[in-house]
Amino acid sequence: MSEGSQQAPGAAAELMKAMTRLRARLRAESAPSDMSWNWSQLMALGRLATEGPATTSDLAQAEHVRRQSMGEIIAALRAGGLVESKPDPSDGRKILIHATSRGRALSENIPVAREAWLDSAIMSTLRPEERQVLRTAATIMNRLADSGPRQSSGGGD
Repeated sequence: MSEGSQQAPGAAAELMKAMTRLRARLRAESAPSDMSWNWSQLMALGRLATEGPATTSDLAQAEHVRRQSMGEIIAALRAGGLVESKPDPSDGRKILIHATSRGRALSENIPVAREAWLDSAIMSTLRPEERQVLRTAATIMNRLADSGPRQSSGGGD
């Protein structure tokens, strides 16, 4: 094995640990009334609020979750009055999920508190060159998130 491939598992573990800790901290920076919504629900709601209506299947694919899991996410958001379902005007067989005005307002407010904390932490904790590394890392992380499905090694994993 090359040195790079030997380091990859360690890098993956460290990245997972860092993302988990940062996600928990970002959640803690939300107002207490916002804490009833989990990360997956907020991400799906945010996508609907910014990108517009989508089918449950399209949302599941975009968020990298099973359709059944997205159905549960949508059910919780619907119960909270944050989304509603309407027939697709171009294909009545499809149902589109829309963010309600309440859902759009929540989607706009939560990130503001989280982003304000994160921006403050970045500016007060990191040196300028570290901030640039972080911007580069964010681009790389988005590329990883958008990568294709995991390839089987054929070794019975």
